[in-house]
Parts: sequence; C-alpha cells; structure tokens
Amino acid sequence: MNAQKALRSDLNTIIDWIEPESRVLDLGCGDGTLLDQLKQHRNIHGYGLEINPDQIVECVRKGVNVIEHNMDESLSNFKTDSFDMVVMTQALQAVHYPDHVIDEMLRIGKECIVTFPNFAHWRCRFYLLTKGRMPVSKNLPYTWYNTPNIHLCTFKDFEALCHRKSLSILDRTVIDANANASLASKLMPNLFGETAIYHITRHHE
Repeated sequence: MNAQKALRSDLNTIIDWIEPESRVLDLGCGDGTLLDQLKQHRNIHGYGLEINPDQIVECVRKGVNVIEHNMDESLSNFKTDSFDMVVMTQALQAVHYPDHVIDEMLRIGKECIVTFPNFAHWRCRFYLLTKGRMPVSKNLPYTWYNTPNIHLCTFKDFEALCHRKSLSILDRTVIDANANASLASKLMPNLFGETAIYHITRHHE
C-alpha cells in the first residue's frame, strides 16, 4: 500500500470510496495514476478519457485503457449505466458546461465522484480583499488570462447545483492546503476547505 500512500489525499479518498470489481470511467484521467492504483488495490475494470498526448502515452505505459477524448464534446458514445462509478478530479472548473457534464456522468454511471478547488477559501478572499486581483496560489496557480479554470465555484455553489438537480450527496470530504481534513475545514468547510471531494448519485438511498 506504500504506493497508494504517496498519492494526493483526494485520490486516496477516491480509492477508499470505490468498491472492488467496479466498472470505473475517469474523465480527464491525466497520466492514469488513479486508474492504475484502482486496478492494483480494488481490481477495478477501468477506462480513462484524456486529450493530452503526453499523458495518453503515460497511460499506455502504465497499461491503463485510455481513449483520446475532449470532455467538452459529447459523451453520447457511452451507454446509460455502463459504469458503476464515473470520476472527474480537479477538472469540473475547466469544462465549458459543468452542469451538463455532471448530468452525463450520472447518466453513464450509477454514481460519480467529483473534486474541485474552493474559490471561497479564506486565502482567495484575503487575496481579493488586499490585492484586488484574481487569486494565484498553489491550488490555483494560473493568472486570469492563461487559466484553464473557466467556472470556478464554491462548495455552497456545488451543493446548490446538486439540490437544484435533486442529486443525493452520499459522502463529502473537505481537505485543507496540507491535504488534511482539519477540524477547521470540517466545521467551516466553505471558509477553510481548499479542495472538495463529493460522492453523488441520482438514486436516493
């Protein structure tokens, strides 16, 4: 399990949330690290979607099934309920229509896991207050003119979207800048949580 411990905390949480033998689709799978770990530790049957050629090469090197595909394009080639879990890490804010992507994730999969940065974090608020400029940080490292993040949101924004779509939040973990679930981030997640990990479904339990 040492390789798993070396992962980002959000990926460790995702691995814990996915049942063994599950069928998993990873949207924007990057170099395939998550799917590779899930295959090793959960014996899942997985596919990844990725658009970056270098990352696709890394997926192939790891033996990860990968399809070259832009998440902003239609996912209609995937059948309804063809996966147990659909995952999208740190990419919700970079797609053109995040609400539509979530709809598609929950059409393709029975459940989905989404992670994203929280724009209401106190450091972002303080940066705006003191500098009057778009925040730049470790979690949001781009300037306003070259950022891929086009739909930044807060935890409250995301939960409001889930409510509007009548989605069930099965689980949620909020982590701070050190990738820990601190007491402050648990008590006041929208202020002290830097990254959110949501496990959602259309099916009410």
